[in-house]
Amino acid sequence: MPDTKTPVAPVRKSVTVAVGPLQAFELFTRDIGTWWPLATHSVGLERAASVSFGAAVGDQLVETLSDGTKEIWGTVLQSEIPRRLAFSWHPGKSADEATHIEVTFTPDSAGGTVVELMHSGWERWVDGETQAANYREGWDPVLRAFVEEARSEAV
Repeated sequence: MPDTKTPVAPVRKSVTVAVGPLQAFELFTRDIGTWWPLATHSVGLERAASVSFGAAVGDQLVETLSDGTKEIWGTVLQSEIPRRLAFSWHPGKSADEATHIEVTFTPDSAGGTVVELMHSGWERWVDGETQAANYREGWDPVLRAFVEEARSEAV
């Protein structure tokens, strides 16, 4: 899609989980299939079978459908385990239309981790402002599922 050149504010989200940074990082990446709400937040929806995520630069975020079809959601661009992860994001779109996500994992004083997500690059899309607004709401249930899974692992 054409670049609109009109700045669109990044979507920023922050949650605190009751596990340390390494465990939070691994839950977000390696264990994404245990918590990501595929039924509502995937390309295949009811046909989605799993999602997987590697943590090394070049690894892909992949949804697998029940028929074995793979949908690439993005590619890891930077990885500083357990502090920071940056990846392209284009579920259901070509890599040429990717936005950018950066997630940081910062220890808090209670032994948990503040996880901050910044989703940017909306200017690449003609409807970037609309898409950003949709993701501003859409990230909430995804991150709630992440927090719930971290809570169950902390027990």
